[in-house]
Amino acid sequence: MTSIILFYAAAASTFIAGVLHLAIVPMFFKQMPINVTVFFIISGLAQLFWVIPVIKIWSKIWYYIGIGGTVILIVLWIIAVPHSGISELEVAIELFQIVFIILCSIIIAKGRTIPKVEEKNI
Repeated sequence: MTSIILFYAAAASTFIAGVLHLAIVPMFFKQMPINVTVFFIISGLAQLFWVIPVIKIWSKIWYYIGIGGTVILIVLWIIAVPHSGISELEVAIELFQIVFIILCSIIIAKGRTIPKVEEKNI
């Protein structure tokens, strides 16, 4: 059985990473080419969306896709960023993405079921 806290922590980590991706857009809008701007908007919105399958405890395939997509974002960052300098914001985004991958991996390893909450009669 997996604790509900793991699901909420995984959802929070991808949510924060998504918000930070979206925050980059207005901060550097005039400095980024349009394709980079669109990339950050799509990445951020995808990470915000991923809160839903995690919280609603959809099938394992959603966790695998979420992990895979997040790994791709990290790899793209490793390829693109080191020669342009690393900021605290980028480090924070990558850390939240790594936390998401770890938590989703734990959820998958433990089985995605959560303890049943007993109904209480009032």
